[in-house]
Amino acid sequence: MPRPTSDVQAFEAHATDADLDDLRARLAAARLPEAETVHRAAPGPRRWEQGVPLADLVDVVNYWRTGYNWRSFEERLNRIGQFRTTIDDLGIHFLHRRSARADATPLILTHGWPDSIARFIDVVDELADPKDADAPAFHVVVPSLPGFGYSDKPTITGWGTEKVAAAWVELMERLGYSTFAAHGGDWGGNITTVLGGRFPAHVLGIHTTFAEGPPGLTTDGLTADECRWTEETRDFWRHRAAYAKQQATRPQTIGYSLVDSPVGLLAWILDKFAEWSDTEDSPFETISRDRVLDDVTLYWLTRTGASSARIYYESHNSLDPELRVDVPSAITMYPRDVEKCPRPWAQERYRQIVRWGSPQNGGHFPSLEVPEFFVKDLQEGLAAVLAADR
Repeated sequence: MPRPTSDVQAFEAHATDADLDDLRARLAAARLPEAETVHRAAPGPRRWEQGVPLADLVDVVNYWRTGYNWRSFEERLNRIGQFRTTIDDLGIHFLHRRSARADATPLILTHGWPDSIARFIDVVDELADPKDADAPAFHVVVPSLPGFGYSDKPTITGWGTEKVAAAWVELMERLGYSTFAAHGGDWGGNITTVLGGRFPAHVLGIHTTFAEGPPGLTTDGLTADECRWTEETRDFWRHRAAYAKQQATRPQTIGYSLVDSPVGLLAWILDKFAEWSDTEDSPFETISRDRVLDDVTLYWLTRTGASSARIYYESHNSLDPELRVDVPSAITMYPRDVEKCPRPWAQERYRQIVRWGSPQNGGHFPSLEVPEFFVKDLQEGLAAVLAADR
């Protein structure tokens, strides 16, 4: 297999002690509001009706200040292998874990918001070198979206999902991967859809937890469960998507708080982990505090609260209604995800669905909530995709 070009440079994450001391000082000096006024009996989802409950936030802030170890996460990133390259004048950061298997397939994993490369930190090793010798293996590439993590912050408009997808093709070619498979969720699922639709000569097939049918489709012929999905999705966008409207229209305004206040950043992100996870009360029922704080601290140290929010300004509701994906596709709809697309609708855009998954558990962040199941599902889905591509 061709080796990476000289345009790719090794990178190591290392926050200064001064930055970590500053974070702890800001957490200690935080000014907090009074408690929410809704019913607060624990456990139960009603506690979160006005957002993150004060008691929960105080607990996480105290742990962030006194118990959380950022250096452990840095070491994991550095052990996997980190790199940067410049594409269209923008520095792109990525993890790259080559498999020891000769039959491994290149695979790009794309995160969304409010997550980051931390979304895939617990699954990279098993995807690259699976314990089961019969499971497919992958050369795993996990880029940080523009404006996220250690990627550069765009200084001009234009870095929407279409441009990101084109950049991912260039990135994979620089690594010696002229053809590859792709997976994503949230914005990563949108980008993965664009990859499959726009670049079929490079993309062997896709696996996604995001699917969006073309607009204007009827509910006629849908099952009762599928009709319920459409109502839940409609309710989400009508009543629970204020964050998206804010970031799509005024990302700079909310960005000041997200870059200046670690508590504000934590609350903004924790709210989504809570609402979008398959839990009855707290996101920490399925996702560790450390993993959530890995994600939030990465945003904090790289000062990307504003720049990451701009992906909504660039791409909200921008998926081309005429885009069709003809490469083999595997799609998994997790039961507690905030958007679930009925299969008949998905088939209008994804023309060759070779596997459709409907698990019993999991939400918007399955690689963090149910990592073992997620890996198995991804392996089986991509195995079906690659078999169909042959």
